[in-house]
Amino acid sequence: MNENVTKPTRKKKIQVHILSRIALSIIISICINNLLIMLFLKISTVMASPWFHNFFPYLITPLFMFIFIFTFLILTRRLVKDLINLEHGLQIISEGDLSYRVSVARQDELGRVAYNINRMTERLEQQIVKERDLEKSKMEMITGISHDLRTPLTSIIGYIELLKSESFQDKDEYSRFVQNTYNKAIHLKKLLDDLFEYTRLSSIETRLNLKMIDVHQLLYQLLFEFEPIAQENEIHIDIQIGDTPLLARIDSEKIARAIDNLLMNALKYSLKPGTIRINMKSDKKHITIEIENKGQPLTQEQQNKLFDRFYKVDYSRSSDGIQSGSGLGLSIARNIIELHGGTLTLDHQTNIFRFKLTLPLEGES
Repeated sequence: MNENVTKPTRKKKIQVHILSRIALSIIISICINNLLIMLFLKISTVMASPWFHNFFPYLITPLFMFIFIFTFLILTRRLVKDLINLEHGLQIISEGDLSYRVSVARQDELGRVAYNINRMTERLEQQIVKERDLEKSKMEMITGISHDLRTPLTSIIGYIELLKSESFQDKDEYSRFVQNTYNKAIHLKKLLDDLFEYTRLSSIETRLNLKMIDVHQLLYQLLFEFEPIAQENEIHIDIQIGDTPLLARIDSEKIARAIDNLLMNALKYSLKPGTIRINMKSDKKHITIEIENKGQPLTQEQQNKLFDRFYKVDYSRSSDGIQSGSGLGLSIARNIIELHGGTLTLDHQTNIFRFKLTLPLEGES
């Protein structure tokens, strides 16, 4: 934390500090008082004044108290100054200036109070910043959802109006309008499914339907279904997953969703014609799946945001014929993998993208 006072390490007690100042004040007061008594006695002898001699005893006690109070105030002026600084700092913080830090460099309870006030203030400041970022994120999410849902919905409405007004020339154009409407509706459903899945995964009540699954067989089936789509987009699939069964306790539906999102991401942003390589290997504790493709390089800022929700790289990188997604695919994939106790990372070098997915083997979850 950036504070003007460091955490006290010594455990001095403020009671000991005050008592020592009282004792020292008493000693000093007695010494000064005795010197004054001796001085007054000499003066009384010289002056030989009965009035002064009779009145002087009444001055001893007030004089002692005055000297004691004056000495005590002098010896405790630093403590009083620190208390005033602490009160002043609390006043500033209570008025809303959370950037202010109390400057009380002591090694006793007062110093620890100042330290805890600074720590509390910093945490409040961080919490407010976090809440502002969360609010900003919510607004960006609403804006993103509105934009992503409005685009296909507008197209659907447009095609339906054309069909309703019979603004088509022949049967072929009619069929094309119907097919385009269907494609936009499927795209809209995909966006809503992504949003629903992300919301469900972000919930603290998320439950996984864990079963013993052969991950090799699951990946093989996904690649079998994915290969025709890749061929349509001039992408060759290089599969190196071996043939050994690899058992893990996973939610097969969610893991399939995560892998499918990674495959579709690789397909969408691959240079065409091109190749997507899928490797799978295992050790005693983990299963590792790597999905590699060539694409246009990303900046460091883009790479850092790649797994953020609703983040989409410039549309110019998207493949022709593949509709843009919701920007939730990679975020959903990472959430799913982390719920299983695994990791999802990206190794990006120049124009090579390698997503590395790890899952714990049975008994290591």
